Amino acid sequence: LMIRRPPRSTPLYSSAASDVYKRQPHNTEGTYWLPKGVNGATAGTDTMFYAVLAMSFFFFFGICGATIYFVIKYRHRPGHKAQPSASHNDVMEITWTVIPSLICVFLFIYGWRGYVHGATPPQKAVEVQVLAYRWGWNFTHNNGVQDSDLHVPVNVPVRLVMTAKDVLHSFFVPVLRSKQDLVPRRYTYTWFEATKPGTYRLYCTEYCGRDHSQMKVKFVVHATGGYERYLAEKEAATRTLPPVELGKSLYEKKGCNACHSLDGSPRVGPSFKGTFGTKVTLASGAVVDMDETYIRTALLAPAAQSRPGFAPSMPSFEGQLKEAEIMGLIEFIKSLK
Repeated sequence: LMIRRPPRSTPLYSSAASDVYKRQPHNTEGTYWLPKGVNGATAGTDTMFYAVLAMSFFFFFGICGATIYFVIKYRHRPGHKAQPSASHNDVMEITWTVIPSLICVFLFIYGWRGYVHGATPPQKAVEVQVLAYRWGWNFTHNNGVQDSDLHVPVNVPVRLVMTAKDVLHSFFVPVLRSKQDLVPRRYTYTWFEATKPGTYRLYCTEYCGRDHSQMKVKFVVHATGGYERYLAEKEAATRTLPPVELGKSLYEKKGCNACHSLDGSPRVGPSFKGTFGTKVTLASGAVVDMDETYIRTALLAPAAQSRPGFAPSMPSFEGQLKEAEIMGLIEFIKSLK
């Protein structure tokens, strides 16, 4: 099914239906049913949820009440003969056909309107590249800054361009009412407009393996001007950090700590402690030196150096690491005596 989008000169989010959807009241404090919401792009989601919840309560208790009433009224009693059942009733059949049909039409129109609004981000949205892998996240901003936590500006539309390196993952932030699967070898998209500064939680909600539950990171909404300062400070820190400190920072932010320990204990992969300068036996039986070349190859083409006893599950960081970052990781591993 091909859907023709409006010309690029036409604002994608300015349709009357989308405007109505966006003007819906927004849950900013949270309730028993839902956490607080901070996404201006999905404000109508809460209204839809409560409408469906109210209809569910109404029909559940209505049907249960009618059932109990009829069971009592027409129960078997001595001296009472069973009454014949009606074989046909036009009014009743029209009623139970028309009312559910109208409800379905309402749900479809309201849901479709919300979907169209959520699927068409504004043209001037800030764009962030998202890569999910076992078991972590990598967020790349327009100036090249990368982080394992997602940082965004307040009251500014943000568009995420997302993919996965290995298996299915799923981006989910409860306060955004936003969930989108990430699929290997293809891109998926979502957008939002965070309306309240703060630090929230971001989860992977597609089971992806042993440490799936560890894929929860910070979602930080900066107050006005804070996002620009964050980008500038991160960029400056990357340039000025000593190689060992840079490598240590990358070890945590790139998710290396999920698979490689620093205390000598093996995890999904071998520990980094005291390994530099030793001999390493590969799955092929070859014995190589654990040196700078080995570490570089392990980062960019890990499948070429798989180790016996460890599953070949390490993702490649080809294209994700700058030369200075590769050297930083090398120096950090060298420092772990």
